[in-house]
Amino acid sequence: MAASPAAPPIHRAAIRQDAEQYRCEGDWTLAGVETLEAQLRGISWPAGELHLDGSAIQAIDTTGALCLLNMAAVLEQAGHAVCLVNLREEHQALLDLVRERRASAGAVPPLPVARGALERVGRWVGSHARHAIEFLAFIGEAAVALGRLVVRPGRFRWRALFGNIETAGVHALPIVALLSFMMGMVIAYQGGQQLKFYGANIFIVELVSLTMLRELAPLITAIIVAGRTGSSYTAQIGTMRITEEVDALRTIGIPPMDLLVLPKLLALTLALPLLTVFADALSVLGGMAMAQVMLDVSFSDFLDRFPQVVTPTSFLLGIGKSPVFAAIIALVGCYQGFRVRGGADSVGRHTTVSVVQSIFLVIAADALFSVALGSVGLWR
Repeated sequence: MAASPAAPPIHRAAIRQDAEQYRCEGDWTLAGVETLEAQLRGISWPAGELHLDGSAIQAIDTTGALCLLNMAAVLEQAGHAVCLVNLREEHQALLDLVRERRASAGAVPPLPVARGALERVGRWVGSHARHAIEFLAFIGEAAVALGRLVVRPGRFRWRALFGNIETAGVHALPIVALLSFMMGMVIAYQGGQQLKFYGANIFIVELVSLTMLRELAPLITAIIVAGRTGSSYTAQIGTMRITEEVDALRTIGIPPMDLLVLPKLLALTLALPLLTVFADALSVLGGMAMAQVMLDVSFSDFLDRFPQVVTPTSFLLGIGKSPVFAAIIALVGCYQGFRVRGGADSVGRHTTVSVVQSIFLVIAADALFSVALGSVGLWR
C-alpha cells in the first residue's frame, strides 16, 4: 500500500528582534498564528517608535492581517508609535483591504492581553455575581407570573401541567424505586455490620428509617430528578431558543414564562413530594430485606418497631423539603435553558451547568434545613 503524502509543514508566525526593528516571519495565516499570542506575552517592547518589518512574511491571509492590525492597535494603545515597513505589494493590498473592511464594520477588539491572577479572580467573581443577580431576576419574573396566575386562573394551561407531571413524576418511578431500594440495602448492610458486632441488631430499624426518611430519600430523589428532569427542561427550552420558537411565542402574544416555566415549576413541585414518599417506602423495604437476611430481624419485628421510631414529625420534615428542592431544580433548569445562545454546543454546555448547579443548590438547601431544624430541636 502506498504511503499517503505527508502534510506540508506549517511555518508558524513569529516576531524576532533584529537590531532596532522587529521582524515578522513565517506564515501569518489561520494555522500559523495559533501560537502568536503566547509569543507576544514574552516580548518586552521598548519605549518610543516601533518598526515592524514585514519582508520575511511568507504568506498572509485575512486572519493574519487582522492579527497584525490588532497587534499594532494594542501597541498604539500602550503609547507606542507603530510603523509597518517592507511589506510586499500583495501583502500590503490585503492589509489595506482588511483595515478598510474593519473600519466600515466598526471597531474590533484587539488581541487579548495577558491578565494577572488577581484580575482573573475579579472577573470570575464578577461573572458569577452577575449570573446570581440574573437568576434572582428570573425568580422574580416567575413570582410575578405566578401572581398573575392566581388572579386569573382561567388562563393557566392545565394540559401542559398534567403532561409535565407525567414526564417528571410517573416516568421517574422506575429509576427512583431501583435506586431507593438499593440505597436502603446499602445503609442496612453498612450499619448492620457494626450493630451485629455489639449485639444491637434491632437498632437497624432506627438506622434505616430515620436516615432514609429524614435525609437520604428526599436528597437522593432530588438528585435523580435534577439529573433527569432538570436537564430535560434546559435542553427543551434551549432548543426552542436556537430554533427561535421562544421568539415566535412572544410574537403571537404568549408569554414564555406562562407556557414554558410555570407548568414545569408547578408540576415538579407536586411530583417531587410524591416521589419522595415512594422513595421512603422503597428504601425502608430494602432495609427490611437486608435486615432479614443479615441480622435475623424479621419483617414483622421491623414493622412493629417502625411506628415507635418514626414520628409524624420526622416523616413530614423529610417530605416538607421536597417542594423547595423541586422549585430549585425547575427554576435552575428553565433559567439555563433561556441562557442558551448560538448552536447545539451551547445547549450541551448549559445542560451540564444546569445539572451541576441544581445538585449543588439542593445539597446546600438540605444543609441549611439540617442546621435550621436542628437549632430549634426538631431533629431530636
